[in-house]
Amino acid sequence: MTNQPARQRLSRQERYVQLVDVAWQIVREEGTEALTLGRLAERAGITKPVVYDHFTSRSGLFAALYREYDLRSTARMDAQISQTEPVLEKLAAVIADAYIECVLLSGREMPTVIAALSGTPELEQLREEYATTFIEKCRALFSPLSKSKTVKTPALWAMLGAAEGLSWAVVMGKISAQEAKDQLVQVIICMVDKVSD
Repeated sequence: MTNQPARQRLSRQERYVQLVDVAWQIVREEGTEALTLGRLAERAGITKPVVYDHFTSRSGLFAALYREYDLRSTARMDAQISQTEPVLEKLAAVIADAYIECVLLSGREMPTVIAALSGTPELEQLREEYATTFIEKCRALFSPLSKSKTVKTPALWAMLGAAEGLSWAVVMGKISAQEAKDQLVQVIICMVDKVSD
């Protein structure tokens, strides 16, 4: 009888982190079509019921990947903001840099995850949550720096739309990351300076 090392039992949170990491690996290496709960269980070396216990459905798994991306990008942005002087141009540059860099870090994977969620209630809820968080963060940052001490909601939505559109253009290779950042900075400054009047 051979002595095999005992398998380490992971906490629920540790298992969740492991499954999310393995899911990203599958998406990177094989594409979103290959990412099923069964495939994830196989690659993680665990049983299907454990995976189902964490995600319940394939769209639930993709929603978890979207949330993980959102948390990562928000943490990166918050860290940069906390070290930045409250000056319009500097904060606009931080928002632009953090937004574009987070998209670049996810490469082509994030758009494919969003595509896999397309048409699901999960995607609509996630996008709404993300948009609300981004808009309120920008409102809090830029309102004190605007002439009228407020940035109107349409201007904030314009910032988000510009950030999404420019990021997509970078991922598709239509413009460089630096071009996207520079343009996003200009959009933010314009929205804060002019639309808030």
